[in-house]
Amino acid sequence: MAKVPFGSLSAAIAALGTVLAFFALQLRADGYEQYVESVANFSVVMFVTAALIVVTWIRDGRPHSD
Repeated sequence: MAKVPFGSLSAAIAALGTVLAFFALQLRADGYEQYVESVANFSVVMFVTAALIVVTWIRDGRPHSD
């Protein structure tokens, strides 16, 4: 079975979190305050997901004990 591409998956999800953070800032600047909190929360969820993928990547690299 092939290795899961943890690095590219984590980078793509972190990039999505960054785009959503900038989108939340743009929404705030344009006056759409009612949507800012939802978009900002989703951005934080993407960053946490990316961090958990990195943790999984590190744990997957360790030798497995039987």
